[in-house]
Amino acid sequence: MKIRNIVAAVLALGVTSAALAQVVGKPEDQIRWRQSAYHTLAWSMARIKANVEGTYNKDQVTEAANVIQAVANSKMGALFQPNTGSGKGWKETRVKPEFFKPESKEEIGKIAGAYVKEANEMAKVAAAGDAAAVKAQFGKLGDACKACHDKFRKDE
Repeated sequence: MKIRNIVAAVLALGVTSAALAQVVGKPEDQIRWRQSAYHTLAWSMARIKANVEGTYNKDQVTEAANVIQAVANSKMGALFQPNTGSGKGWKETRVKPEFFKPESKEEIGKIAGAYVKEANEMAKVAAAGDAAAVKAQFGKLGDACKACHDKFRKDE
């Protein structure tokens, strides 16, 4: 009985994952959703920065780091469908056309993987509460963000 339930759950998860890979929504919705996620990341980064440059509050840093970790692990790459390279969400998208070229896929994977790694580490370091370690990890996380911005984001 248990094995059958496990198999059913695994199959359902596989079907659900496949369905989620084909994101629902119009291109402008997908652009808006990813812009919202990036604004949330920016706000969370600003919260950490304010704490490492001012009065340090472990709880605020941990909360912000946990948000960053959650978004980084959310598989939001699914919001970069081929039909979302131009257009408007909350504002005009800033993703460069190079992002959608097949030859960029491997590099994007490496950049995204590095970002997820640093985001996960940020959450661990923040939970430990050492302000100096948080500041050092914050720099690594910022560099991981910048790697994608430099290559695949248009300037405003």
